[in-house]
Amino acid sequence: MSTPQTEPHPHTELPLLGADADATTGGCGDGCGCAAEDACGLDPALQELLLEQGLDPEYVEYVAAMAVEEDLAGGEDVTTVATVPEDAVGTADFTARAAGTVAGLRIAEAVFSVVAESDFEVERPVADGDRVAAGQVVLSISGRIRDLLTAERSALNLLCHLSGVATATRAWADALAAGGGAAKVRDTRKTTPGLRALEKFAVRCGGGVNHRMSLSDAALVKDNHVVAAGGVAEAFRAVRERFPELPIEVEVDRLDQILPAVEAGADLILLDNFTPDQMREAVRLVAGRAVLEASGGLTLADAAEVGATGVDYVAVGALTHSAPVLDIGLDLREAEA
Repeated sequence: MSTPQTEPHPHTELPLLGADADATTGGCGDGCGCAAEDACGLDPALQELLLEQGLDPEYVEYVAAMAVEEDLAGGEDVTTVATVPEDAVGTADFTARAAGTVAGLRIAEAVFSVVAESDFEVERPVADGDRVAAGQVVLSISGRIRDLLTAERSALNLLCHLSGVATATRAWADALAAGGGAAKVRDTRKTTPGLRALEKFAVRCGGGVNHRMSLSDAALVKDNHVVAAGGVAEAFRAVRERFPELPIEVEVDRLDQILPAVEAGADLILLDNFTPDQMREAVRLVAGRAVLEASGGLTLADAAEVGATGVDYVAVGALTHSAPVLDIGLDLREAEA
């Protein structure tokens, strides 16, 4: 368990854009209108924490700003403004309603940084990637109550979703480990538009491994590429000639396609919809000459058996496209008498 931390956060000035706003001046991403001379308005300490997690602070601020803008729709939180005095301050606790693995705590802080009209403080009793129990407080924020309540839903939407991804990934990682093999669970590009970097971060928090982040950082020769090129080996050679510096993964759906891919020099072979017996045969055929990744039709119930076949990775698109949220709520502490 991580050591609790309390940190002050300065107010962040961040203009929120509507659909017709001019977004050419960048700062929090291509769609944000922050002034170029102050590219990111998040607290420098929070920016450093995000960088340590492999996240771009400007991108995180952009996502947080868009979430808040969507919720306010150019207006204000009418209920909160009507019921909460402007100068009222308090503390809100993010509390897990169910057991799981938490991810996105710093993202939630970024949402409050976008909304806050004055300084606020955070207490960090757990870290991203920690397993948490139902009823456990995962983050506490103290500041203006209006800010806390206005930011609540946007922060929870991101935190619950990312924690759900991390929790699903952790279940797969645990199941694979139980099978005694060395296979790691890996994500895909089946991600929510605009949230790929955050969802892949959540996969890492859950003990998973990221596949390629985009179409440009590695090649994956799939069935349609094979049809277009005239064969597995032909498709591989075409990619290698055009992009010699990039790793190449080749998808196969039959055992007889494996050796041509290996002999062509494939770095990684994706076994599409193979049975565990076929996976074991693939491992025998490849004999360590390429990395093997199982994909397609896999379920958590079969994870231990699949992991024990000797494949290196198990690709699970459901980690990001179908993971249920982890139920986390925000509770405002009662004022002391």
